[in-house]
Formats: sequence, structure tokens, C-alpha cells
Amino acid sequence: MSFSTEGVFSIADRQATRLHQAIEPTLRAHPGASGIYALENGQDAFTARALLAAVAQRSIDVEYYIWRRDVTGFLLFEVLWDAAERGVHVRLLLDDNNTAGLDDTIAALDAHENIEVRLFNPLRHRRLRWINYILDFRRVNRRMHNKSFTVDKEVSVVGGRNIGDEYFDASSAMRFADLDVMAVGPIASEVSNDFDLYFNSESAHPVESLLGRASTDAILDLKAAFATVHSRPAATQYLEALEHSGFLTEFEEGRLTMEWVDARLVSDHPAKVLHAQPPKELLMLPRLLQLTGQARVQFDLVSPYFVPAITGTKDLAQLARRGVRVRALTNSLASTDVAAVHAGYAKRRRALLQAGVELYELKRVEPTPARLTRGSSAASLHAKTFEIDGRYVYVGSFNFDPRSAYLNTEMGLLLDSPQLARRLNQFFATQVPVHSYRVQLDQNDHLQWVETTAEGSKAYRIEPHTNAGQRLALALIAALPIDWLL
Repeated sequence: MSFSTEGVFSIADRQATRLHQAIEPTLRAHPGASGIYALENGQDAFTARALLAAVAQRSIDVEYYIWRRDVTGFLLFEVLWDAAERGVHVRLLLDDNNTAGLDDTIAALDAHENIEVRLFNPLRHRRLRWINYILDFRRVNRRMHNKSFTVDKEVSVVGGRNIGDEYFDASSAMRFADLDVMAVGPIASEVSNDFDLYFNSESAHPVESLLGRASTDAILDLKAAFATVHSRPAATQYLEALEHSGFLTEFEEGRLTMEWVDARLVSDHPAKVLHAQPPKELLMLPRLLQLTGQARVQFDLVSPYFVPAITGTKDLAQLARRGVRVRALTNSLASTDVAAVHAGYAKRRRALLQAGVELYELKRVEPTPARLTRGSSAASLHAKTFEIDGRYVYVGSFNFDPRSAYLNTEMGLLLDSPQLARRLNQFFATQVPVHSYRVQLDQNDHLQWVETTAEGSKAYRIEPHTNAGQRLALALIAALPIDWLL
């Protein structure tokens, strides 16, 4: 299967699939509303981005915190290059914290006359990158965590996924459970305008001013890298799997069913990273707190890096004591990819449970032959979402932690979506008990982790599937006053 603009999706009639022609009739039928389509499956999420880029006519605007040098990372670099070759104006904004090893690649991309690449809050020392954190910690500790992929200012993919194999079910080592939504209509314009704000902000620096202009050899190396990726068996297997993507089938057959909702963009202002203590008008957090505080019946939260700290613990406890059913799903110590963050959560568990909050921790999924053939082994939670009262849903990049609140920039969509809220509620009712431990207090007020199995319930007195060294490290980190960093 050739991953190119003309071949990867077997689109026979390019004119018939142009975005404005496909979207206009439904927009007229739903004036003022935005259409959303949930992308829960990693392969569907990759396919949506690649397919939208393949049919782009005018522009592609892309912003991410992480872009890996792996199979899916280079395949998506390639579709951006292919779009630029067709005359599409491509703008790529990457946070510079995770671009190690990508300097030559992004410089070569930027050398294309139709591609502009900028780095957000760039590191001055390119080789020994750790030096930046010693010499300029206050600045470089503040990152752009935004994630959006917008085509022709008409369709945007927004959510929790970065760009990399582990986010798109293409990794043999790790699979992140994540969530994006594809959105069309007025909300796509809002995302596009927000991208303009970031791309033209004081913290977004043109790559050429940082790295210089790429040489002819570097551009040839990039094209060779595209060919090399296609020669890898992992890429061949992944592209073959994409041919069976449910999203691809529905898209090609014109059967994508969207929910038409009132949607609002919530995002931090890019100037947030310029302030030691950002003023409230630059923050999205007050808008999220205003919404969550309005919960009357239920509040379901999914956060992989859940650090409620003192204030968040108090707010959630007040909700629960007011009679709101509060349920939170996060990673267990065994499943998390950032143990330090888990320590910030662990110290708040008892207070949350005493207030009546229901806590669930995702089990670690160990490698099995069946999973490995699907391109995944260990699983970790990465989705960031919540629903309120079976009606309102947030999907985006915001983790329920101090770093998202005060250090990094974040973005997401607030959706008046009973359908998506119902799906999240059903997820808590049916899937969460099976795939997670419920953390509870026993009769002696001691923590226990209860696992539901086919044979019945099994209770653990210590963090399941961890060793003494992990638990000791967790206790030591939890004792440190570093919640503001997590």
C-alpha cells in the first residue's frame, strides 16, 4: 500500500470529496451548530488526520506537544509534504521540549516553499539540551501542550493525542488509551483562529532563525527517510491495518454520522508562559472550574496525570458532599508512564475517598501474543475528558494537575453533547470496573485496591503489581513539596 496523497485512501474522485462540498449541505441543515465525531480508536485517529491532509486544498495548521521520529510520525510528515507539493499552505507549530533529534527534519520541512515551521518556547542550546533547564529553568519549564490538526479552516481534530506510534495503536511497546474528536462547522473556525494566535505569538520562533536554512542534502535525506519508513515491515503492517479502519470505510462511503452540538473552544492565551504567575484572564482554568462547579447529579473525570493538589481535592470533595456522584479514572502506579505524577495524586486519595469520591485506577495490560500482533502491549491511560450531568463534555489536552493549570498552555472543546456524555457514563458503568481497580477504604480506614474478576472480587493491600522499590520511591516523592511542578 503506497502512503501518498493519490494512493493511500483510494479516493477515485478528488472533486467529489473536497471538504467544502462534503460539509456545506449538513452545515446548512444545522445552522449555528458544530458537528463532532469521536475518535476513540488509535488507527481511526491516525486515518482521520492523514485523510484530511490528503484532501486539503488551501491550508493545514498543525500544533503538537510531541511529534515522534517513528513510523506514524514520519508518515504524517510525509502527508504534510505531499500536501505542500500540491500547493497547500502548511503551518506546523511544535513545542520544542520534545524535538530532540528532529532539527534536520523540521529544517528540511521548513525549506519547502509552502511549509512554515515554528518552535514554541525554543531551547537555545540544541545539543546538550539539559543545559537549558539549568540556565533558564523558569522559562523552559513552561510548555505548549496544545494538540490540534486543522484542514482548510473547516475541519479540526482536537483531543489528547500527540503524534507517535503509541498514540495511534502502532507501537509494539506501549499503547495509550486516548480520545480525540473531529469537529466541523463554527468550532473549526475557532480552533483555526486560536492557532493563528499561537503561531504569531511572541513565543513562536521561525525554525530558520533558530536552525538556519536546510541544505539540499538535508532535503534529500528527508525524502529518503520517507522511503525508508515505507520499507520497514512495521509500516507495511500498519498501513495494511489502516485499510480496515472503520473511519476510512465510513468516510469513503459517505456514512460518517456526526452529532450536531453547541461547541466552545477553551484555551489558554499563549502569553501564559511569559508570566511567573499568569493573570486569570490568560487562563482557561476559571472557565473549566465554572462549568464543573455547576454539576448537580454526576461528574465523571478521566485524567491520566491526576494531581488534584489541595484546592482540587477540596473542590471535588465539596461536590461529593453536596450529593453529586463524582467518579475519577486515572492510571495505577503499575500503568502510569510518569511515576512522579502518580505520587502527587497518591497523597490525596484518602481525603477524596473520605469525602465520597469514587476512585478507579487503570490496570496495566501485560503483553500477550494476541496484543502484540495488533501492534500493542502495555497500556496506559492518556485521554483527558470529563462529563457533567449526562450533558456537557470536555475533550482536550488539559490534565487535572497544577502543570496544566498554571505552567503549560492547554486547549480543548466544551461540548453540549448528551450523546457523548452518555457514552462516557456507560464507559464508567461497564468498562471501568473490568479494566481498573477501585480504590476504597476498608473498615480500618486503610487503602485497598479491589479488582473485579470472573471469579469474584479480589482486594490488594498494596499497590497492585508493583515492587517495594517503586512504592518506596512513590512515598519519597510524595513527601516533597513539588505538586506545582507535576
